[in-house]
Parts: sequence; C-alpha cells; structure tokens
Amino acid sequence: MEYAFIRYSSSPIIRYSFFGMKEAFGFAPSWHLWLRYSTFLVLYPTGISSEVGLIYFALPYIKASEKYCFRMPNKWNFSFDYFYAAILALGIYVPGSPHLYRYMLGQRKRALSKSKKE
Repeated sequence: MEYAFIRYSSSPIIRYSFFGMKEAFGFAPSWHLWLRYSTFLVLYPTGISSEVGLIYFALPYIKASEKYCFRMPNKWNFSFDYFYAAILALGIYVPGSPHLYRYMLGQRKRALSKSKKE
C-alpha cells in the first residue's frame, strides 16, 4: 500500500516541481529534466500492471455484488453494467499501454536530445 502511494505521488511531485522551476526561474537543472522524463520507465510498468491486476482480481466481486449497475427498466431508460465496463477498461488498457509507453519514450528522446543541443 505504501509503495502504491509513493508511486502515484512521486510522478506529479517531479512533474509539477519541474514546471514550477521553469516558470519561476526560467530553467530547471538538467538532473530534474532527466528525472522528469525518466521516472516513467519504472513507474508506468509497475502502475499499469498493478491496476490491470487489481481490476482483474476484482472482477468476480464486481459481478457478484452488481455494485454500480443500473438495470432496466428505470426512469432514464438506461442500463449500465460495471462488470462489462471493467472488462472494457481491461480491453483498452492492455493494448493501449504499449502505445502510451512508446509515446513517452519518444517524448523522453525528444526532450533529452533537445537539452543536449542547448
């Protein structure tokens, strides 16, 4: 539990302190730039795998409890099943994660190569 808190709180702290230093002083130290564009290398895989794992292990409970499900008929004439929404999230998460990771690798390459030119 503590590890998840550190993982999810460290990324915004690094990102916003980087942007804050750039806004306040007009620059950020090179180590901060490197940290800003390198922490995702560890944080993304651990975060994504833990989120996918938690959704997967919660599926039997979600199905059995029918929590957050809206069945028809109702006054909105709308139906929603949280179990299938969680499966849809997994279906998007799993193939979307490599795309997101490759995008961040490109952003990292661009940002770090730009800093070497300056």
